[in-house]
Amino acid sequence: MLVSYKWLKELVDVDVTTAELSEKMSTTGIEVEGVASPAQGLSNLVVGHVLSCEDVPDTHLHLCQVDTGDEEPRQIVCGAPNVKAGIKVIVALPGARIADNYKIKKGKIRGMESLGMICSLQELGLPDSIIPKEFADGIQILPEDAVPGESIFPYLDLDDEIIELSITPNRADALSMRGVAHEVAAIYGKEVHFPEKNLAESDKAASDVIQVAIESDKVLTYKARVVENVTVQPSPQWLQNRLMNAGIRPINNIVDITNFVLLLFGQPMHAFDLDKFEGQKIVARQAREGEKLVTLDAVERDLTTEDIVITVADKPVALGGVMGGQDTEIDSSSKNVVLEAAVFDGKSIRKTSGRLNLRSESSARFEKGINYDTVSEALDFAASMLQELGKGTVLAGQVSAGELPTEPVQVTTTLDYVNVRLGTELTFADVEEVFAKLGFGLEGNAETFTVSVPRRRWDIHIQADLVEEIARIYGYDKLPTTLPEAGATAGELTSSQDLRRKVRTLAEGSGLSEIISYALTTPEKALEFTMEPTKLTELMWPMTVERSALRQNIISGMLDTVAYNVNRKNSNLAIYEIGKIFHQTGDVQTDLPQEVETFAFALSGLVAEKDFQTKAVPVDFFYAKGIVEALADKLNLSFDFVAEKDLDSMHPGRTAAILLNGEVVGFVGQLHPQTAKDYGIPETYVAELNLTAVEAGLKPNPSFQEITKFPAVSRDMALLLPAETSHKEVVAAIESAGVKRLTSIKLFDVYAGANIEAGKKSMAYSLTFQNPEASLTDEEVARFMEKISKAMAEQVSAEVR
Repeated sequence: MLVSYKWLKELVDVDVTTAELSEKMSTTGIEVEGVASPAQGLSNLVVGHVLSCEDVPDTHLHLCQVDTGDEEPRQIVCGAPNVKAGIKVIVALPGARIADNYKIKKGKIRGMESLGMICSLQELGLPDSIIPKEFADGIQILPEDAVPGESIFPYLDLDDEIIELSITPNRADALSMRGVAHEVAAIYGKEVHFPEKNLAESDKAASDVIQVAIESDKVLTYKARVVENVTVQPSPQWLQNRLMNAGIRPINNIVDITNFVLLLFGQPMHAFDLDKFEGQKIVARQAREGEKLVTLDAVERDLTTEDIVITVADKPVALGGVMGGQDTEIDSSSKNVVLEAAVFDGKSIRKTSGRLNLRSESSARFEKGINYDTVSEALDFAASMLQELGKGTVLAGQVSAGELPTEPVQVTTTLDYVNVRLGTELTFADVEEVFAKLGFGLEGNAETFTVSVPRRRWDIHIQADLVEEIARIYGYDKLPTTLPEAGATAGELTSSQDLRRKVRTLAEGSGLSEIISYALTTPEKALEFTMEPTKLTELMWPMTVERSALRQNIISGMLDTVAYNVNRKNSNLAIYEIGKIFHQTGDVQTDLPQEVETFAFALSGLVAEKDFQTKAVPVDFFYAKGIVEALADKLNLSFDFVAEKDLDSMHPGRTAAILLNGEVVGFVGQLHPQTAKDYGIPETYVAELNLTAVEAGLKPNPSFQEITKFPAVSRDMALLLPAETSHKEVVAAIESAGVKRLTSIKLFDVYAGANIEAGKKSMAYSLTFQNPEASLTDEEVARFMEKISKAMAEQVSAEVR
């Protein structure tokens, strides 16, 4: 919000420097971003009266004689297309400074002496977006009453100071000059003085010309006035100055009046050309699917049922609360005008402006809230200005539909409640003084009092809001500073935090380095490496396609990191990430995706470099699988690994699904060679684990067991097995023998080839037995081995070699 200090001083009796005002406002709740002066850096700029203007043959130049208040006219060469004799202009005298600290000097142009420069507003540093349309391509023409030789700053309000306020959503009342004036008046204990207009109405009733109706619960009220026989012309200079200093481009007197009222009251308004209406009834309703509207920016908008439209003859003429339609736009030939003032549902306006990427001064205010108490007043004020500046005739009465609550909101609290929250010892007189400054009504006594909050402060509803207002106006610097009292509590990690810490410790202990990749990726990568893909959650307005969809895996983002490093000759990589992936099983438009905590890692290159006595050790499947098994051991879990051939991006013969209690919780394996080629990386192994599922399967930590003093006994056995028999099946067969003293099973050799019959393989195991209460005898161990051998023969057709 840009606030003109000259304008503000007209509304409230305040006479302090902008630096002091900025400090005071920032410490009472509305932060001041900064203060700027349009005249800063400009100097020696005066009013000039063009006495004569002669065209220079064969050029676009004009030789002008300009009265700048000196004894004799000043000769200036000007190339502006709209320069002519008789107008008042901005003249930069020799030695003047204009935009970008450019210094004006005497000079010659095409052999003609030029003693200064006739300036446009752009040359004074004003942005193109606020230059009046009629002067966008030429010099600025000043009012006829401008006196030659005088400084141009007062005529254009360039000597003003512009205060930029950072308005938070809860203080949207300060999105108007009246709201800011109320705030400043409360801070300094001053009175506000708002301009009033006397509206003269004709005998003709507006209701005879138009009718209005509401057919949507998203429209609280809709009011209109009719002004006939309006003369469309440029606004007076003072009005243009007010708009430009607020960052708004002047258009014509009708449009400028609606923008002026928006700035003064915070009430968005729109003006329609009545003669362009195809009917007499204005209806505010929800748009129908498939309806279209060409807005004032000449863009055709596709509407949905969530949009509010203003219709005439059942055809949309405006996008409610956001922007008007081109078909009923005010132009130079407009004569009869319909002024609109309404209150729309803020949530609906926010959705529409966000979906269409169409932000406006009106939508910003509707989104945050409107003062119900001044809707009618703002409409009458605009009609009166149109009568004054456009010579129009205002028809009698407002035509309206819908009702608004305008009575003050009653909030009750006690002095004890206030003092306990603030740590103060305020008296009831102190509280009365605060609410008197705010302009709020107050009834009651120190025990219980009720505050009447006017509708202009729609952010105040509960006791805590009153406490905040008292603290602001009383002064935060006056509140006592004390440490909060709180009983000591023992902190502890949640189960998910504890799991993340254990996983991170294990990963880094295994030599992995943590990275953080983007949660947003391409739609294709989002579904890659996903065993059970769900609906894709995509951004409505992504900044780039590479960051347009929420990921359903972490691997794809990690591979981008691998590729980045490989391209920079860093090929030995061991990285991991703990983050969230997003699954959507509901409605993508309304439901939030499910966030799944996930652990993933990627390995590429060498585990150990080659040196003079050892060979290089490359990463392989078993190294990656070992990290997963170490994690299971750390968490006291038992993972099962089953061959997985259905993941397109993974090698079908070197990928395993990870199962916990019979449910798939992840996978580990080698990237498919084609996938690695697509990413531009060498042979790489990856794994991904659902930590949410792992957390659900965690068991209580095992109790401590004393180390036995009796020795363990080991026996090796070599088995001849069918080639398709897996290690898991062998272990299950050994365990099925039910030998209680068996404490360890370790596979130490696998062989298939010469001296082994076709279709067979040899697997050698080391079995460890231990009795915590006595030493085992050879006879006991022999019985154990015999029992295990029998189970092996029965279940996996094993033959002990």
